[in-house]
Amino acid sequence: MNQRQLFLQHVAQTSSAPLAIAIKKAKGCYFWDRKGKKYLDLISGIAVSSIGHGNRRVVKAVQKQASRYMHTMVYGEHIQEPQGLLAQKICELLPDNLNNVYFVNSGSEAIEGAMKLAKRVTGRNGFVAQELSYHGSTHGAMSLMSDVFFTEKYLPLLPSITFIKANDLASIDKINESIAGVIVEFVQAERGVFALKEEFIVALSKRCKEVGALLIADEIQTGMGRTGTLFAFQQYGIVPDILVLAKSFGAGMPLGCFIANKSLMDTLQENPPLGHITTFGGHPVSCAAAYAGLVELNSKNWVDEVNRKGNLFVAKLKHPLIKEIRQQGLMIAVDFGNSALNHAVIDACLENGLHVDWFLFNEQSMRICPPLIITDEEIKWACKIILTILNKQNATQ
Repeated sequence: MNQRQLFLQHVAQTSSAPLAIAIKKAKGCYFWDRKGKKYLDLISGIAVSSIGHGNRRVVKAVQKQASRYMHTMVYGEHIQEPQGLLAQKICELLPDNLNNVYFVNSGSEAIEGAMKLAKRVTGRNGFVAQELSYHGSTHGAMSLMSDVFFTEKYLPLLPSITFIKANDLASIDKINESIAGVIVEFVQAERGVFALKEEFIVALSKRCKEVGALLIADEIQTGMGRTGTLFAFQQYGIVPDILVLAKSFGAGMPLGCFIANKSLMDTLQENPPLGHITTFGGHPVSCAAAYAGLVELNSKNWVDEVNRKGNLFVAKLKHPLIKEIRQQGLMIAVDFGNSALNHAVIDACLENGLHVDWFLFNEQSMRICPPLIITDEEIKWACKIILTILNKQNATQ
């Protein structure tokens, strides 16, 4: 069997139509297939490769740590230097109340841990989530998904989940004394880049405090500079009780975490002990990579340039077939108002060496989510390719 056949025969598939690009190498904002074709990566592995592929500092950190030791014991039992250094570094960049880190393997697991922590702290079991937000595909995280198309085959899910509409002030009254946690994306990613209004999130935060619910910020996609600040919540004048990170946090390695005040996190230690446990969470090689990535991100001006680069995309993408562009930093949705057109444009982009995608809950919008290191020249080239494709589409309609 060749590699494609092996992939389709023995690697479990998530759909009947995978992209099936055979990757040979990746560097910076590009990757190459096994035939040598070069692609400009405009989705960063879905908001993962924010500092580009193959960053030298990260690669060296991975190699160094792998040569020292890898897995030695389940999470929390051995003192491992990469975990301590990374936890200290991330906490230094956060408000004082977010001072204790629980490392896990992925965003879904981080959401699961945050939900358990909220239950443990409050003694409650209800949660409030936003309609058309995505928090992961494990049973607990999936319970926070309002779209029954993706959930109905896996029922029953967790009970006591209440959904509210983003930016709907009246719905905040649904947050009451039965709610353990309110989970929000400050920018709803898979809906197609819909940002919360400051008025709404301030009122939401105030309501949580009034009823004793914990505010849980899902910054799995928005974190690490994606929206123009290191964390999106910094733009809203509030501080969450629990912060959830993953994707770009691992700098290309599998890593997630949930962060809270130590007084809250300590509740997982006893009655019962091992309130949350993971074998590979906080893997030393992943933590070494994440630490190197965080140092790299903060030693450059990439985050400072995010909004300007995002605005450049918007300025260059002017076309009659584009109905709307929603943009938060380098998190962009190009809305065509038509799913067939969107898929046709995405397919044509791939043919022309431009890797873009759609959104889980929005197939009429094209996702642009490039590495933060993308240059102005690369942005202009990408926009030129997209506009050329749209001109061809316009001519056939």
